[in-house]
Amino acid sequence: MNTVTVPLRHAAHGRTGDKGDRSNISVIAWHPDLYPLLVEQVTPERIAAQFRHRRPTQVVRHLLPRLHAMNVVLDGVLDGGVNDALNLDSHGKALSFLLLDLPLQVPEALVPLLRNRSTTQGDKP
Repeated sequence: MNTVTVPLRHAAHGRTGDKGDRSNISVIAWHPDLYPLLVEQVTPERIAAQFRHRRPTQVVRHLLPRLHAMNVVLDGVLDGGVNDALNLDSHGKALSFLLLDLPLQVPEALVPLLRNRSTTQGDKP
């Protein structure tokens, strides 16, 4: 089966929230048929690797199949939280963009369901 590699943002969108030193990132498939790819490829291990520079103490993924979504909880990634962090993004709002940059392998048959798929035309299987 031929696949293309695209950033996760072509298959899903995200929303970020925070509480203390914990970041919650919701990842919602653009189309229900893309959700199984998210479950298969957006694993806690790959998420932890994507955020390794933020040194999460724990990564938990909660699957929400009826919503074609998942909630990712990252502990210890906000430098202590809003009141303690000296970084420019103490709420972690930009962290969803980092997660949505995760490479995703998409079968060619599902490429028409992707958003911004014109950017995938030069990608190799």
